Amino acid sequence: MRVAIAGAGLAGLACAKYLTDAGHTPIVLESRDVLGGLVAAWKDKDGDWYETGLHAFFGAYPNMLQMLKELGIEDRLQWKEHTLIFNQPEKPGTLSRFDVPDIPAPFNVIASILRNNDMLTWEQKIRFAIGLFPAVVRGQKYVEQMDKYSFLEWLSRHGVGERVSSDVFIAACKALTFINPEEVSATILLTALNRFLQERYGSKIAFLDGSPTERLCQPIVDYVTQRGGEVRLNAPLKEIVLNDDGSVKHFAIRGLNGAPDYIETADLFVSAMSVDVLKAILPTSWKKIEYFQKLDGLEGVPVINLHLWFDRKLTDIDQLLFSRSPLLSVYADMSNTCREYANPDRSMLELVLAPAKDWIDKSDEEIIKATIAELKKLFPEDLGGENPATLLKYHVVKTPKSVYKATPGRQEYRPAQVSPIGNFYLSGSYTMQRYLGSMEGAVLSGKLTAQAIAEAHSAFQSSSMQTLTRPPATNAATA
Repeated sequence: MRVAIAGAGLAGLACAKYLTDAGHTPIVLESRDVLGGLVAAWKDKDGDWYETGLHAFFGAYPNMLQMLKELGIEDRLQWKEHTLIFNQPEKPGTLSRFDVPDIPAPFNVIASILRNNDMLTWEQKIRFAIGLFPAVVRGQKYVEQMDKYSFLEWLSRHGVGERVSSDVFIAACKALTFINPEEVSATILLTALNRFLQERYGSKIAFLDGSPTERLCQPIVDYVTQRGGEVRLNAPLKEIVLNDDGSVKHFAIRGLNGAPDYIETADLFVSAMSVDVLKAILPTSWKKIEYFQKLDGLEGVPVINLHLWFDRKLTDIDQLLFSRSPLLSVYADMSNTCREYANPDRSMLELVLAPAKDWIDKSDEEIIKATIAELKKLFPEDLGGENPATLLKYHVVKTPKSVYKATPGRQEYRPAQVSPIGNFYLSGSYTMQRYLGSMEGAVLSGKLTAQAIAEAHSAFQSSSMQTLTRPPATNAATA
């Protein structure tokens, strides 16, 4: 069957990949001139890459890792030492580490917590362990029930002190969801913690060896097109045109640069656009349907990604770092972590500014000035001394509506991939799947959509689809 997919982010591309495995013909239509959606990247005039976000991959991403293996590109992930590293604002320039030993889960993560005495007291460790026990024992059902609480409320209900939140989980919440513990649903953090505790390499981190657009998205495009599918850039969806019975007749595509609009026909149609774009383009008659009305409960969160090039090295650390800054979330020196961005003499810091709601409308100059002020606390010797490093250039990438804002109660608004419209489906990390809004969630949603189409419209025998949630055979330690 011919399946038209609006959106060439990871959800749309993953959906197309698994549809080709099922024998269908996907036609992916992307509004912009670049692949990737929320993982898009561009080259500047100097040939340097800058990205939509700081994209770290976790060992607890089984669907992403499985897809990379199927594409034959799992070696493009550069796995880092199994540790989580936090800055200590009260001790500028000092780092606190949670080194995870190579022993079975959950004992490896437990050991890393017990051995760290910089950020948590023994009383806090014990209280947090007691609070987390129901999530480990009762599993995802309990985790889903906690969606009615913010993570800060959940911590308070279990007697975990304010310092645990301020020392550890503000950084974690901002890194995973771009909002603070008092805003984020407890379900989100508990889901991540469950994965880290249950999988030996769940919290191990990797970076791509180059830009996501070239090293991750393009191989999916090549896979799809080699099997008869198509991926078309500069093809923005103008309207979802309906038949008299309310089903999709065709996609109306806006012509660019003076070209006329045109029609894209198909047997089935998929929206792999962000939830905010989808809501803006929904046909009027569909807005009366409860399934689509629930989308009003979901909204993208603003995110700002920063890239700063300096005239010398600020750090040799080859890892993701949690800044614990009130302004910044996580950062990495990409000249250390990414092979294509490598530079032995100069640093390129990539940072996430979060929460970004008060900054998204400010000028790039204001944002960079505030960022440098925070960086002086993280790198006091290099940026605050008598001979500070020089900022050579920067890029500020603003995404006013990124992944859905994961506040309490959002789980009930997340739609299934199968809509009440017989020939229309949804993909996207905001749809209902076990992971939060993330690269893993996007890939899983695309796979679920393809599986639903295959089950409804053909006999499906693909072995890759049968591994829907099974981790890859090659573990993160040896990838």
